[in-house]
Amino acid sequence: MIHAPDFASYKDFDYITAIKDRIAIARGRIGDLKKSGKSDFSVIVDLETCDEELSQVLEVFYSLLGTDTNDTMQALAQEIGPISSEFSSEVSQDQELFALVDTLWNKRDTLKLDKAQYATLEKHWKGFVRNGALLDDAGKAKLKDIDTEMSKLGPQFSDNMRKSAKAFELLITAKADLAGLPESATTAAKEEAEAKGHKNAWLFTLDYPSYVPFMTYADNRDLRESMWRAFASRGFGGDFDNQELVKKITGLRHARANLLGYKTHANFVLERRMAETPERVLAFLERQKSVAQPIAKRELEELKAFAGVPLKPWDVGYYSEKLKQKKYAFDSEQLRPYFSVDDVLKGCFTHCEKLFGLTFKPASGYSTYHPEVQTFEVVDTATGNALGLLYADFFPRDGKNSGAWQGTFRERRIQRDGSTGLPLSVIVCNFTKPTKDKPSLLSFDEVETLFHEMGHALHTLLTVIDYPSVSGTSVHWDFVELPSQIMENWLTEKETLDLFARHYQTGETIPQNLLDALTKSQNFMSGWFVMRQLQFCLLDMAWHMTDPATIGDVLTFERSVLDPLALLPYEAGCGTTSFSHVFAGGYSAGYYSYQWAEVLDADAFAMFKEQGLYNAGVGLAFRDHILSRGGSEPPLELFRRFRGREPDPDASLRRKGLLDAA
Repeated sequence: MIHAPDFASYKDFDYITAIKDRIAIARGRIGDLKKSGKSDFSVIVDLETCDEELSQVLEVFYSLLGTDTNDTMQALAQEIGPISSEFSSEVSQDQELFALVDTLWNKRDTLKLDKAQYATLEKHWKGFVRNGALLDDAGKAKLKDIDTEMSKLGPQFSDNMRKSAKAFELLITAKADLAGLPESATTAAKEEAEAKGHKNAWLFTLDYPSYVPFMTYADNRDLRESMWRAFASRGFGGDFDNQELVKKITGLRHARANLLGYKTHANFVLERRMAETPERVLAFLERQKSVAQPIAKRELEELKAFAGVPLKPWDVGYYSEKLKQKKYAFDSEQLRPYFSVDDVLKGCFTHCEKLFGLTFKPASGYSTYHPEVQTFEVVDTATGNALGLLYADFFPRDGKNSGAWQGTFRERRIQRDGSTGLPLSVIVCNFTKPTKDKPSLLSFDEVETLFHEMGHALHTLLTVIDYPSVSGTSVHWDFVELPSQIMENWLTEKETLDLFARHYQTGETIPQNLLDALTKSQNFMSGWFVMRQLQFCLLDMAWHMTDPATIGDVLTFERSVLDPLALLPYEAGCGTTSFSHVFAGGYSAGYYSYQWAEVLDADAFAMFKEQGLYNAGVGLAFRDHILSRGGSEPPLELFRRFRGREPDPDASLRRKGLLDAA
């Protein structure tokens, strides 16, 4: 078996003592390294391995903070963040340690390093510099204070958002108010109400499997408005207000960047991205906007004419679904019976097996943190060698954050005994739950989500790089979405859907006319959806390119960015206060990465379309050049090696049909 955490041992676990003890171990090893007199690459190996016990505890803690949290865990996060941040600052500002790394960096051309070793050395050297190694003592102390404070704020933001979302519930007692909703949504809502002690009622929440169907299908416009206003106001006002946290976070990020010699946080972040500069990001987004905005306006006019009422934000999902049904004879709910979660997961595995030469083995002998979590050993089919362990956690519950993500309990890493710790990847989703008489039946969007997160998992599991600094998903942030987003492309292909899409009652595959309608409807309202993404991208960039001292009110600043992009008048709420990707995740000055990676994934998938959806050579080339290499080489070089040329900058616009429409 693959060595993996025993989650039972983390019940009532004394994280604080364990983390302090493991920091002491790592600190002792660093002391030994500084006395060792080493002057070769083994210095970097020691740095990569000195904290392996600490990393294990922190990876488990922060994974559970998102999947199995409670008030005690949230309080612990406020203690653990500063402790781990202080140790990180101590290491990154240690002049003796930096001198060892700096010596290696200055003679790097004589060390005969392979590409992974060179990238690891470079990341450590730049990591020291970007974490204050060149600052004076006063600057280092200031940076340490900033990092300690920042370590507390992200978890606070996330906790506020989670609690504000949970505080809203829409309890329906009149059956007439369910008009338009599909059976899957009403059945789930009824069971949710019963679980909360409500009889003869239906309970809807702001969790995506509840919220999205309600906004898409509910005929009751007033109730749609109530749901929309609650969703738009998460973290905005009330007991769980994130506005002051946003200002603190952006203020500290800006101060940190200035202290290190950068104009803004965006300049600091983008130095280590494919895009390199804020100006290049803005030029990229402007190109997308110039094509999408006029098309989105035309789409909205068509939707207004169809709806016959003055459109409000809570109407767009509802009427666009109706218009799509009319234009393409397609209702996405027609697909749900073909997507039972077990079949979709098996189909996703088969897809990966055919493309990348893998075998997924159900493995019941591993400890999990919740009874719903499944485990699978991932094996290289050709060699029989284990590659890692995959955990799958699919349904919403109390104590679990909303949304979907891929995380790790361990990145692939060289260990102090010389062995390789295999990666432990977890896919976390919030899918439509099974009901008493039906299995979990996924929407098409949920199927896309599973394939997307599986792409991230493959990036984690298939790496052959042993240095955790550059293994797996430790790549430039605007490259990290390529392996995930490309996976979604196969889901409109009959060859792929026939692998797993079976009606849960009859076993029949999706009828050809429904597949045709799905394909034709894929670019419906594509201009609108691109503009929606661009609003998030530009809001993120604005927060991190602006001196926070010039920003007063959070909402006023947000509207100054979004109003020129808005296709409908502002109604309520504040997107910033629930923007977890940016203020509680790793996407600050990086949300554009989704759009950037769409260019890469559209262009890469075109190669599969040209040479065969399951062409073994192309699939293994993608595995070898993209999925296995981590951050061991510049991402543009990896893409060139796979594609044979530079990426086509208009590939995503072309795929969406926007260039033709323009």
